[in-house]
Amino acid sequence: MIRCLMGVLLAWQLAVWAFQIPRFLLPGPLAVGRAMLDAPGLLARAALTTLSEIAAGFVIGAGLGILLALLTGLLPGLRRTLTPVMTFSQTVPIFAFAPLLTLWLGYGVAPKIAIVALMVFFPVASAFGDGLARTPKVFRELAESMGATPLESLRIVRIPAALPDLASGLRIAAVYAPAAAIVGEWVGGSRGLGAVMIQASGRMKIDQTFAALATTILIAVLFKAAVSHLALRLEQHTAGSEAAR
Repeated sequence: MIRCLMGVLLAWQLAVWAFQIPRFLLPGPLAVGRAMLDAPGLLARAALTTLSEIAAGFVIGAGLGILLALLTGLLPGLRRTLTPVMTFSQTVPIFAFAPLLTLWLGYGVAPKIAIVALMVFFPVASAFGDGLARTPKVFRELAESMGATPLESLRIVRIPAALPDLASGLRIAAVYAPAAAIVGEWVGGSRGLGAVMIQASGRMKIDQTFAALATTILIAVLFKAAVSHLALRLEQHTAGSEAAR
């Protein structure tokens, strides 16, 4: 993978030199690297802001998604009612709510966190809810035959069986979260990597725009790796539980 990345960067730089592409149209990797070295403090502060929005929105969105999945697992009627509503809500791009959230919540970090939470909520709630609904019937009947209440059955049998589905939902949500934060900063914000991109583009500093983009990609990759590690731990916990049974 590293060799592939190096090959792409080399081809990019050679193309810029060969075709003499102006920097304001497409800066080469060397120019982007210089832009990163020229403003490390600016990029570091912006990256910290964006990362905090991603992390906070992810925790809130995943928490609400897990809570809703648990409620629908306990109350099948609620699941039948909410599933069409949730599906319909996904036909409207979440990013379309960004201007409204900025209007309602202001130009601080709150609307960015809300956008990330909205993007994270659906894949987590959907994946975990489906996992709870697909718990093998024999497991539930065994728990009921042993006198377990619906809540005990959910805690002892259904949640452990659905952890791999929750892990999948978290992995998907981790891909969406950084993009949601950046879009929120594009719509209304003076801090964060998205704001740096907009400001740099307005001043025709395209190399700085690419530097902010490269920093965003790095954050997204690291965040996805961290969430994937957490998801793997959930799957290993499930495998250990099954081995113990």
